[in-house]
Amino acid sequence: MIETRAVIFANGVLHDNETVRSLLQSEDVLIGADGGTHHILDLGLLPSIVIGDLDSLSENHLNILTEAGVRILQYPVDKDHTDLELVLDYVVNTGYQSILVLAAFGGRLDQTLSNLALLTRPDLLKLDVHMLDGNEEAFFIQREGLVRGMAGDSVSLLPWGNAVIGITTGGLRWPLIGETLYPHKTRGISNEMLGEQATIKIDSGLLLCIHQKHKPE
Repeated sequence: MIETRAVIFANGVLHDNETVRSLLQSEDVLIGADGGTHHILDLGLLPSIVIGDLDSLSENHLNILTEAGVRILQYPVDKDHTDLELVLDYVVNTGYQSILVLAAFGGRLDQTLSNLALLTRPDLLKLDVHMLDGNEEAFFIQREGLVRGMAGDSVSLLPWGNAVIGITTGGLRWPLIGETLYPHKTRGISNEMLGEQATIKIDSGLLLCIHQKHKPE
């Protein structure tokens, strides 16, 4: 078990570099998922390792990484897994318990959905795994979850696959008390935080929580 946090940069959209920079901790291990490495370099940082088929990594960035002695784990272009899945395999097998995935949204809808679906892997559901793009955060809840933000932030709760039973929330404008949400209904969309924390507890099912930061007018 590794106590430091693995921070993975995927090749999606990353909003607000300053917000992302403020989230990074000095002991974090930065990992580039192929082309997502450019986000790390744009922050003026270097990854500990880059993993993928390297088809989305520019020659210039590859030269920078090589000259800096960054470890590169290259896979064939013809493969059965996305670069992000390969990175998640690596961090799970290495023993990280806390994982932050950045820039996993935006661009292609199929990639965004598949990236979210990766978090439902049984081995990842046992860990502390969050996805973030600078404005939105997503994570799955099996029993209970905590959202940290500010009053006015949006929180959406989406049942994943099947109904989620016995949902009880705290710190949200429209509370749920032992209720059920269904995947073909929209009742869990766009709730609102009343303060800096919101709690969600469920009895059964798998719940996707999407937290969107409020932008002051």
